[in-house]
Amino acid sequence: MKPTDIKNPDYFHKVVDCQWACPSHTPVPEYIRLIAAQRYTDAFMVNWKSNVFPGILGRTCDRPCEPACRRGRVEESMAKPEPVAICRLKRVAADHKDADVTELLPPLAGKKNGKRVACIGAGPASLTVARDLLPLGYEVHIFDGDPRAGGMIRTQIPRFRLPESVIDEEVGYILRYEPVTHFGQRVESLKALLEEGWDAVFVGSGAPRGRDLQLPGQQEAAANVHIGIDWLSNVSFDHIHSIGKRVIVLGGGNTAMDCCRTSRRLGGEDVKVIVRSGFDEMKASPWEKEDAMHEGIPILNFLNPKEITHSRGKLTGVLFAKMHWVEEGGKRKLVSTGEPDVHYECDDVLMAVGQENAFPWIERDIGMTFDKWDMPVVDPITMQSSIPTVFFGGDAAFGPKNIIWAVAHGHDAAVSIDLMLSGRDVRQRPPPGVSMMSMKMGIHEWSYDNDVTNDRRYKVPQLDPALTLKNVKLEVEKGFDLPTGYKEARRCLNCDVQTVFHAELCIECDACVDICPMDCITFTQNGEETELRERMNAPAKNLAQDIYIQDGLKTGRIMAKDEDVCLHCGLCAERCPTGAWDMQHFYLEMTHAGCGPGARAKTPQLA
Repeated sequence: MKPTDIKNPDYFHKVVDCQWACPSHTPVPEYIRLIAAQRYTDAFMVNWKSNVFPGILGRTCDRPCEPACRRGRVEESMAKPEPVAICRLKRVAADHKDADVTELLPPLAGKKNGKRVACIGAGPASLTVARDLLPLGYEVHIFDGDPRAGGMIRTQIPRFRLPESVIDEEVGYILRYEPVTHFGQRVESLKALLEEGWDAVFVGSGAPRGRDLQLPGQQEAAANVHIGIDWLSNVSFDHIHSIGKRVIVLGGGNTAMDCCRTSRRLGGEDVKVIVRSGFDEMKASPWEKEDAMHEGIPILNFLNPKEITHSRGKLTGVLFAKMHWVEEGGKRKLVSTGEPDVHYECDDVLMAVGQENAFPWIERDIGMTFDKWDMPVVDPITMQSSIPTVFFGGDAAFGPKNIIWAVAHGHDAAVSIDLMLSGRDVRQRPPPGVSMMSMKMGIHEWSYDNDVTNDRRYKVPQLDPALTLKNVKLEVEKGFDLPTGYKEARRCLNCDVQTVFHAELCIECDACVDICPMDCITFTQNGEETELRERMNAPAKNLAQDIYIQDGLKTGRIMAKDEDVCLHCGLCAERCPTGAWDMQHFYLEMTHAGCGPGARAKTPQLA
């Protein structure tokens, strides 16, 4: 194997698994260390620069960072490995920051640069574009059919999960940059908008249409059959205050979980979630399913809706076919078991079986290319459509995903818009800012806490269901208090503090090998990767993580370190008599609009 090029930013970025997995690449260990140091405002600002909505995402993020967390791998010997509560620690920073952080935000633009950008939709993607471009002097206009900004954050996420005060605060940090808002004004024609001469247009209109199963009997019982996302929006805007006592929610995603839990608060006493697939195949996040079941809502699986039953136009229930998995041609397929159908009575049905994009307002004769699914073709790197001045992001770009994806798309689109309107190539992306700094304080001490705690993951406390099920706006989760937040933060393994090896200083005493608690360091003869992985002191079986290779040793051997299960504890560097091992803080900050070629991150002060 060739020696590892640690100058490549992606190498150590990939080792920081949580940051690598986050779509907006938030410096997770950095803000968690700041929380442990009780520097909550600094932790909030690290988040705000990267993911824009710390308090919102600290409650609602789909947490792609947590399955990637190294803690969940090094605890594999335990009955249930548990990652650090990264998402809920984000909320700790938001809840306990200074009351006023406006002085820490980028200053308002002194003057406009003469470029006009239109953002269609006022959801997280468009708001991110506006936040990135407004301080640079762009005149940004935001169009939305709703009277207030937020998009699906405001209309589809129930208040018992996300209080409106949090939305108002974090959307307000963007609106303070004074975009020109056209709220209550829906864009009905992209052609007409383009004729107004905008320098760039960003489409962040979301996936506003809920899928409709169009079951037999549905039209006759239409008064009590609702599309889930539309129903949630009506609840959010106080247009709906009640529902029948017996409710069936069709679907297995997070929207279905929001629908069933909202139904319980609006008068539903017998609320069921009924899903076509198995429990494990449901798209809902595990914690969303747990919260629903905690509130007494059963989830029934392997039932496929066949018919809406009614009597003289009044809904009576839903008829289901029993399903199971079978193998056909090497693939699993859901088919009917052939058993008798099952009927469940209900007063209301909520369909939460997915969302889809709707672009009736984009004319097909304006030069925009659409794919076979009637979606605009969008470059996944630049977010640019086939019309060079029109960009997409969020659910409008590639279909329904989570808020954090919309933020990432917004950052990328803002970079492209800034490059294009500065006369540069949108595909020549400025590199991220990267820094490496030794953590040495004397011979065997470090400027970070490298003590690995054995604490299990702490549970976020919740209010009593006896209170929360009576109020659709009462937040269920209380968030970590400061002592518990501190203890959870200390579970982080500081994966951004890297073990860096200098072969020219090594005397091959194997002291580091002896002291490593994970047996992840091996001095051996070189070889092909597959074979070398097997003969390391502990076989390196996770192919998704690289092996750190360094040659140049006097004996001709190589140093091979498995990055997969390293604790970043620094014991190898503490034990090394020659300083061949060093613990170096790796900090990566993604490029945002306004960063010129070669821009580098400022190295933060470690807590």
